[in-house]
Amino acid sequence: MGEILAVQKYIKVHREVDYIGFQQKYIEEERYMYLYKDKLVTQHHEFPLENIFDLSYKPFGNKGGTLYLHTNHGVYSYHLHSDPQLFIEAFKRHQIK
Repeated sequence: MGEILAVQKYIKVHREVDYIGFQQKYIEEERYMYLYKDKLVTQHHEFPLENIFDLSYKPFGNKGGTLYLHTNHGVYSYHLHSDPQLFIEAFKRHQIK
């Protein structure tokens, strides 16, 4: 598969509804995205670098923020609890021009 150049943890939030007690709860699942020389891989997607236009980050106070993956198939968003600056810099260094 190749050498991993950078790793970024992201959070997938699942909403569960208890219809008996009429309660909602949110469950956070930690997942990771991996940057390789030629692709970016998440748990359910694999993006060739030539299909990625940009990565951007929007912080939300001290609770993390959202990483946006801009591709030729649309924008994918990932919730983060930490600043992805090093991951974004690694992507920009290896981005296919």
